[in-house]
Amino acid sequence: MTGPRGGALLVAGDVITDVVARHRGPLAAGTDTAAAISLVPGGAGANVACWAAHRGCADVRMFGRVGADSAAWHERELAAYGVRPFLVVDPQAPTGTVVCLVDTEASAERTFLTDSGASLRLGPEDWQDSLLDGVAWLHLSGYLLFSDPSRALVARAIASARARGVPVSLDPASSGFLKGLGVERFLTLVEGVDVLLPSRDEACLLTGLADTGDAAAELSRRVPLVVAKQGAAGAVVARSGAVRARVPAVPAAPCDTTGAGDAFTGGFLTALLMGAEPEEAAAQGARAGATAVERIGGRPPEARGRTGTEGLG
Repeated sequence: MTGPRGGALLVAGDVITDVVARHRGPLAAGTDTAAAISLVPGGAGANVACWAAHRGCADVRMFGRVGADSAAWHERELAAYGVRPFLVVDPQAPTGTVVCLVDTEASAERTFLTDSGASLRLGPEDWQDSLLDGVAWLHLSGYLLFSDPSRALVARAIASARARGVPVSLDPASSGFLKGLGVERFLTLVEGVDVLLPSRDEACLLTGLADTGDAAAELSRRVPLVVAKQGAAGAVVARSGAVRARVPAVPAAPCDTTGAGDAFTGGFLTALLMGAEPEEAAAQGARAGATAVERIGGRPPEARGRTGTEGLG
């Protein structure tokens, strides 16, 4: 399966403000823990869009919902990475915020404290079929499955894409939230999706299988193409109930693993849109993921004209 050459990538999902706190060793309960703290733009959907643009996708569009508190900042940050923002400004809820706790002594593994804010208030009334004009691929952030309004938005977006013959991919996004949603409900909601990009934990949770390859193969009986991301262990590509390739990770010195899976997805989708086979596209995703873990935050390096946090708030 190769993606259609030419045309835009539309990403629908979360645009979030990340507070990244890097600390060494376990948190000290009831007192202070020294940390290096950064305020950066994030969100699984927005990160994917930025990495796709960074990896060479010429026309990337981001559709999401933010609060008036930081809408202008997020629009500038997306544009600085070459992404065209299509952001709905929520008149009531603030932009979502995620506190990312990164233990630098534990392979830069991260724990999230998530306030989804406006992002999960994206609803079907915000969707317009014209968002798909000129679009060759639609990617959905799985975070949209975790509220009633955004679930309805996902259903409408998938139906619109199918009617136009636009392929759809989805990243499940969160094993913790998946447990609350329920496996069968998730699998029903993603019917009509062409590509599923779960993490190792998400693939195993969705199938009840302990081995990532077995889990990816099982999921590919329900979704045509499954690419299971395994971090430092690489990725597994599965189709039609069988593992087709095991793609090694690219060696890296982890600094912050926030957004590594998003980088993989952005690199993978870009390669697919350029005509690569899934196995080669997964290798491109692995390269993007290796770059991501060596930096702080979930976005690529060297945004054009990046403004920092000026104008936030």
